[in-house]
Amino acid sequence: MDARERLIVGLDVPTVAEAEAKVRALGDSVLFYKIGYQLVFAGGLELSRDLVRDGKKVFLDMKLLDIDNTVAKGVENIAKMGMSMLTLHAYPKAMRAAVEAAQGSGLCLLGVTVLTSMDAQDLAEAGYECSPHELVLRRADQARAAGMGGIVCSAEEASAVRKVVGADMAIVTPGIRPAGAEKGDQKRVMTPAEALRAGSSHLVVARPIVKADDPVAAAEAILAEMSAALQS
Repeated sequence: MDARERLIVGLDVPTVAEAEAKVRALGDSVLFYKIGYQLVFAGGLELSRDLVRDGKKVFLDMKLLDIDNTVAKGVENIAKMGMSMLTLHAYPKAMRAAVEAAQGSGLCLLGVTVLTSMDAQDLAEAGYECSPHELVLRRADQARAAGMGGIVCSAEEASAVRKVVGADMAIVTPGIRPAGAEKGDQKRVMTPAEALRAGSSHLVVARPIVKADDPVAAAEAILAEMSAALQS
């Protein structure tokens, strides 16, 4: 895969009209888009179908978690939509149900380990006694055992996770910030080049591109950095 196959631009905007404008502006520079809660509840599911019809790839970031049957039925319908990636929380039963439901579809299921906005204090507050790193590795191993297509984790954990999941699983890392960019609400971040060298296969970038004064220039700069890292 070249850099365009690995860069996922997060359409973290409030309306479909704004998302469509960003997609038009970015044109052929961007192949892959992430659509999450904010846009889904504003008509983003129809936009997802439109993007697929127009030859784009879509990562539907829904972080599913429910009883097995509900997860399975949801995954079946999402696979029929032609989505390329889908997230669910990395609970073993939910992952096993999702994997069975997605068989033969080409949908890459991603287990969410620990959100990149969370640190050790946040986990402790939620009742976890382990560190973010320990929980990420545990859930990565469970995702591998369940037959998932990949996991979502911080780029800081990508190197250790790659040793757990092997060479074939996708490691999708949000919290990517070009040098000099503001972290925002992310707590565990890396630059694009650092993330790829650490073992990430796909990078999710939202605000540094969609909020840039020149989104195309921002995307092209990140793609250039990614290409250089992939060739080194």
